[in-house]
Amino acid sequence: MTNRARKTANPETAARRGASDPRGSGGGPGDPGDPRAFRDALGCFSTGVTVITAMGGDGARIGLTANSFSSVSLNPPLVLWSLAQYSPNLAVFQNASHFAINVLGVDQADVAMQFAKPVEDRFRGIATETGLGGAPLIRDAVARFQCRNEDRYYGGDHVIFLGAVEAYDTQAREPLVFCGGAFGSFAKSV
Repeated sequence: MTNRARKTANPETAARRGASDPRGSGGGPGDPGDPRAFRDALGCFSTGVTVITAMGGDGARIGLTANSFSSVSLNPPLVLWSLAQYSPNLAVFQNASHFAINVLGVDQADVAMQFAKPVEDRFRGIATETGLGGAPLIRDAVARFQCRNEDRYYGGDHVIFLGAVEAYDTQAREPLVFCGGAFGSFAKSV
């Protein structure tokens, strides 16, 4: 079976790209020293979309959109995600006992955009429940992984968070996909 992603264009990304877009021009060799071109090349890889959440030491709920989520191990159940070292939320995630990974559904692109923007209250209008360590769980997410903050590794300009999954739940819903700077969904074909 093959899958093709149906995409919804992100106008900001489309405007940023020109004739040098490797996805639209047939590509070619890239320059690893060009961060924008490297990021665009990485955008050729389709990912799911998550909102990572935690509770700050002051009781404030923190959340951000990330597509760097990946499984690590089934036994023990481990997952990872990464965050830029310059993120204003880095200290909260480093100090939180737990974090939650909320895998968004195809109808939650607006949630992904809300948690990607620097707004005062990213949780405004978002239905949540309280998970382990106080980490907010987004209702109606396709999957929710409640993780103990197991370890951290430093790689380049990012911090890689390793989470020990202590609880999870899923819903039979279509996941949101991100590829080439746009949200979309899968179109399954045989």
